[in-house]
Amino acid sequence: MQFSENWLRTLVNPDLTTDELSHLMTMSGLEVEGITPAARPFSKIVVAKVLEVAKHPNADRLSVCQVDAGTGTILNIVCGAPNVRPGMMTGCALIGAELPTEEEGKAFTIKKGKLRGVESNGMLCSLRELQLSEDHSGIMDLPENAPLGMDLRDYLQLEDSIFDIKLTPNKADCLSLLGVAREISALTGAKLNRPVSEPAKVTSNDKLPVKVEAPDLCGRFSGRVIKGINANAPTPEWMKQRLERSGQRSISAIVDISNYVMLEGGQPNHIYDLDKIDGGLTIRWGKKGEKVKLLNDMTVEVDEWVGIIADNTAVEFLGGIMGGDRTSVSSDTRNIYIEVAFWWPDAIRGRARRYNFSTDASRRFERGVDFNATVTALERITALVLEICGVEGETTVGPVDDQILSLPKRDPVVLRREKAEKVIGIPLSTEQIADIFTRLGLSFVQNGEDFTVTPPSYRFDIEIEEDLIEEIARVYGFENIPALPPVASNVMRIKPENMRSLFSIRQQMADLDYQEVVNYSFVEEEWEKDFAANDNPIRLLNPIASQMSVMRSTMIGNLVANVRFNLNRKFSRIRLFEIGGVFLRNDKVENGPLSVAGYEQPKRLAAIAYGLVDEEQWGQEDRQVDFFDVKADLEAMFAPKEVRFSKASHPAFHPGRCAALEVNGQKVGILGELHPSWQHKYDLPHAPVLFEVDISALQTVDVPVYTEISRFQPVIRDIALVVDSSMPVQEIIDRFYKEKDNNPLCNIMQAIVLFDDYRGKGLDANEKSLAFRITLQDINGTLQDEVVETAVNALVSAVEKDLGARLRA
Repeated sequence: MQFSENWLRTLVNPDLTTDELSHLMTMSGLEVEGITPAARPFSKIVVAKVLEVAKHPNADRLSVCQVDAGTGTILNIVCGAPNVRPGMMTGCALIGAELPTEEEGKAFTIKKGKLRGVESNGMLCSLRELQLSEDHSGIMDLPENAPLGMDLRDYLQLEDSIFDIKLTPNKADCLSLLGVAREISALTGAKLNRPVSEPAKVTSNDKLPVKVEAPDLCGRFSGRVIKGINANAPTPEWMKQRLERSGQRSISAIVDISNYVMLEGGQPNHIYDLDKIDGGLTIRWGKKGEKVKLLNDMTVEVDEWVGIIADNTAVEFLGGIMGGDRTSVSSDTRNIYIEVAFWWPDAIRGRARRYNFSTDASRRFERGVDFNATVTALERITALVLEICGVEGETTVGPVDDQILSLPKRDPVVLRREKAEKVIGIPLSTEQIADIFTRLGLSFVQNGEDFTVTPPSYRFDIEIEEDLIEEIARVYGFENIPALPPVASNVMRIKPENMRSLFSIRQQMADLDYQEVVNYSFVEEEWEKDFAANDNPIRLLNPIASQMSVMRSTMIGNLVANVRFNLNRKFSRIRLFEIGGVFLRNDKVENGPLSVAGYEQPKRLAAIAYGLVDEEQWGQEDRQVDFFDVKADLEAMFAPKEVRFSKASHPAFHPGRCAALEVNGQKVGILGELHPSWQHKYDLPHAPVLFEVDISALQTVDVPVYTEISRFQPVIRDIALVVDSSMPVQEIIDRFYKEKDNNPLCNIMQAIVLFDDYRGKGLDANEKSLAFRITLQDINGTLQDEVVETAVNALVSAVEKDLGARLRA
């Protein structure tokens, strides 16, 4: 929020310098992000009057002016401005004046000189030459009552600073000059001068019919009719100045008054052209298909989720957000209707962002505005309208129509002195607490050392005891709280041996030549359909972009998009991984500190490999990465755990090149080559290989256990088995290990590896030959041939009996 320091000091004027005031505000929670001077330094520029204007004898575009600058001498000044005229008041730079330049710290000095043979004793200035505006259409045109000879900096009040403060979402009460002034008054004890206008004298019975059909949308509606105004009246310079230094552009007197009151008191409002309203106004929820053209020239469609104000013909106002164009005031406006309302925060929150814009009004209403100040703001607007746009003998003022339907209930909050002391860490007396609450304008009832506080109507952020403790700490002063060492014991906690950190997983993936990426958790809806066959994704109410409208249930889409992005930039070898959350529907999940009812949010590790298996080099032939390369990376990640791979199907993967991962009998992930359909759709020259595993399975590791190492030589035996071509290798290996577990004679088997897969001559068309290398070893002695043969025969018999395998001759 931006505002003028001079404006602020009209409401509260503490005995502090600009820097001291900035520091105080920042330390109390109103962070000052920047302070900008209202104008660059310049000197010896005064208010002057142009007495005569004559054409320059030697230049068509120059004029010779006689100027009275209040110095007692009439100055002869050559001017090239097209708008110079006799009688106008403007700014005049005297001889020796210094004007600002584009280069910081340098100034341009005005000297006596000649222009085309005519002597010039100064310069008539434009706003741009003083860097007060970008307007360079001519010299500045000041009001006729500007005091002759007065220093221009004093006349325009340029000895001012513009504060830019950053408010936290809970400080909605400070989205106005009055709110900031109220805080400074509480912090410093300086007197608060509230901008209050006396109730206007009612001179007519004119009243616009207004009906509030949705009290859950609009809790209070205050309005008034004013007729016979002059909409072409100029906005006073003091108001223009304050608005411009608050970042608002002056538009017209009526619009400027509306914006001024909102900035001053924090109460958004709207002024209608009364003659453009058909019948009366109705406040209600919208209906699907209704449209309204807004003041920003956007035409938006509303529905039952959006509040509106409509007349008998059409929608005229987007409730609490922005007015409609059809009933906006213009230079032809003679009669107006002023509306000041309280809109429920929950009824406004998110509506403006739905239409991809935000307004000053919605920003305030969605945080909560003072529901007791609608009539006060209405009277303030009325007074300014009468002062600036009123026409004597013609302007009439109707009565206030104040409809109170449903207002927030201010529940008392109990503060315990002992709890405040414990949280803040300083001794506090009940007198100190009572003084702080009094300065903040918080009404309370004291019962011993407990305070029951009723929040005022403008404080929507006080709901629990901790909110009051924060207020005490702010006013007491964070700088006044001593820095003390912690009283709790500082214990170094040992990380469990069976848990691996995410950092170590990231490091291991980097060691395997993968680079980490970080993607958004909200993705395109089409990705969910393609890569997860998910027709009912979790949708976002207010997506940051139309192509990021759902929450991901898999990270595959993100990684494929990353590969596509890199390929477009001529990277041909890509290995990426991401650790992040996915979002699944699960009715069994209940609300908790880290959970939302109905939704599961597990973390996963996903990776993708594309292109050559290794960087191009002379020492080996180029080869595209394949399923088994990435499978080896997965086995390295899980080691020393044994990972079982079994045939699986998944909508994202090739139907014949996809495997499910199992650890200790639990399914923990999926591995596969991208489906050819998606490879073609996403324009990938080669098929990447991807995997996605639950991160908890990788974090849990087995604590190393000592096992004796045999000192005796191992024995190697190779066996070739003929099996049906559809037989999975994993099923045969599982049967071997089952036999080892159940048959004491096979305990000497230490490892088994597939080293050959043969199909062709000597075998039937539906057969394949699988060659396994079996390592046998005993810790108690050298293996005898008969023991080895017995174990091998038992293993072979097991697969022959259960799986129909036979030894290859």
